[in-house]
Amino acid sequence: MYANILLSTDGSEVANKGVKHGIALAKAVGARATIITVTEGMYIDYGSGHAGGYIPTQEEMDKFNAAQREGASKILHEARTVAEQSGVSAELLHIPDAHPATAIVETAKSRGCDLIVMSSHGRRGLKRLFLGSQTSEVLANGSVPVLVVV
Repeated sequence: MYANILLSTDGSEVANKGVKHGIALAKAVGARATIITVTEGMYIDYGSGHAGGYIPTQEEMDKFNAAQREGASKILHEARTVAEQSGVSAELLHIPDAHPATAIVETAKSRGCDLIVMSSHGRRGLKRLFLGSQTSEVLANGSVPVLVVV
């Protein structure tokens, strides 16, 4: 049914439910798992018009990037542990400096994934509109089925 399932996580409790569900599904159907976490780049405010912006120093950028890598490593280590305990083969990927939904869709294509499993934070109403939803973007822009775990 599925040969390679893409699991996306940001390390949150809700996302971990999606990882556990996806790994269980991979085990049940004999699929391998590709587990990714995506980190966005540092926000830089170049300013506009008369307003001054903020451009971080190289040291600040280096610290930010190191913290992003460290956080991603921890998230993926936890996911690897769940996969190993279940006997599921998993490829782990950190996609840095990317928009999460775009990176998820592109990774599914480039890695030949035939299902995406991800969680939804369950935002509703105006919060959903203002905060956006990576899950909604993946659903709208993806080319493979998406299983949403709530």
